[in-house]
Amino acid sequence: MGGQRYNTPMFTPSSHDVRRFFCEAFRKQRAGEVLTPMDAIAADWISRHPEYADVLSDADSAIARDYSVEGGQANPFLHLSMHLSIAEQVSIDQPPGIRAAHHALVQRIGEHDAHHQIMECLGEMIWASQRNGTPPDTAAYLACVRRR
Repeated sequence: MGGQRYNTPMFTPSSHDVRRFFCEAFRKQRAGEVLTPMDAIAADWISRHPEYADVLSDADSAIARDYSVEGGQANPFLHLSMHLSIAEQVSIDQPPGIRAAHHALVQRIGEHDAHHQIMECLGEMIWASQRNGTPPDTAAYLACVRRR
């Protein structure tokens, strides 16, 4: 009983690309420069995480830094990337039903906390997919979000 599944996109940025993107969005926002639509979404989530300002202000250091589990420090770029992924999923309602599930959570606990709850489910789905060598199970993902 697999549920609906989807393929991953063809574009797979490197961790350096992702880190540069967030650092550049942060730099543009602070400089008052014009932001692309994706920069604006990133900048919005960055502003909700002021604890990441020091990391984002030094792109070279951010790119070189190791955020392995063994290091014991959370990866701000993974966290912000998950916020962006969830925002994109909600905006296009993919997987179908995520927008309504997100809306229900937002009504109960607010947008930021809703994103963090959805992140837990997204992380579980990705972990299970990698562990089992199977495509992401979006039905299980949606069920997890709805249980929250």
